[in-house]
Amino acid sequence: MSTVSNALPKQRNPIRPARVLLHTFLALTALAWLAPLLWAVFSALRPYSETSNRGYVSWPHTLNFDNFKNAFEQSDMTHYFMNTLVIAVPAVLLTLFLSSMVAFYVARFDFRVNLFLLLVFTAGNLLPQQVIITPLYRMYLLTNLPGITASGKLYDSALGLVLIHVAFQSGFCAFVLSNYMRSLPHELTEAALVDGASVWRLYWQITLPLCKPAMAALATLLSIWIYNDFFWALVLISTGENMPITSALNNLSGQYFTDPNLVAAGSLLTAIPTLLVYFALQKQFVSGLTLGSAKG
Repeated sequence: MSTVSNALPKQRNPIRPARVLLHTFLALTALAWLAPLLWAVFSALRPYSETSNRGYVSWPHTLNFDNFKNAFEQSDMTHYFMNTLVIAVPAVLLTLFLSSMVAFYVARFDFRVNLFLLLVFTAGNLLPQQVIITPLYRMYLLTNLPGITASGKLYDSALGLVLIHVAFQSGFCAFVLSNYMRSLPHELTEAALVDGASVWRLYWQITLPLCKPAMAALATLLSIWIYNDFFWALVLISTGENMPITSALNNLSGQYFTDPNLVAAGSLLTAIPTLLVYFALQKQFVSGLTLGSAKG
């Protein structure tokens, strides 16, 4: 019987029209998302003189990397990359550390106001940033930090941007991590407490290592969000030398003339670090987003 069954040709599933429509829709959606990026690459590789004479929708005669070189040099991109690094790295680490402590306390200990405490942290993300910008701006101007920041105030300093990013991103991270920690077996906590483990050891050595997928996913998102931020830097930074990388593109725009091909090249250069972070943490990012889908 097995020989006969193996000899029979395998029947292929019929191609359903709905499946064809689904794949066609997904392919068109992917092209729609990639079209601006591909057009930016196309524009960045062409000299502005050619596009101004022949138009943007024309067959290219010259493709080179001169725009990328000029954008990197004219915008002083290395300096602004370092400014962003000084802001993003401490902000991501502090946000994950503080939010993981809040999530651990809310998820692993039962008390009356734990849900209310989590709602307070999460409610901060529901408040539009533009609503508090005026009082926050005044508070930053009135907060003196002599000897700590170059400006002597919380305003116009990297520390001010780090603190505002930590404040706004901690609620979302605490919410995600608390839900993830609730899915961990409580027997681990009970066994560690019976063995005499302290609360800090229970958090640092037992619970936190089990949250690596969720932490990696949040680290990826936080790195991209903080790196791409321009609103807070525009409001809370006044000195051009202290601005992050997103402001480096302003150096490519003149008062009376702007080379769009040069700006396209600069935009692509600023996107490289976020792509590197995503590709470096891709496996952890996907596993952190999908691991909880198989529970409960």
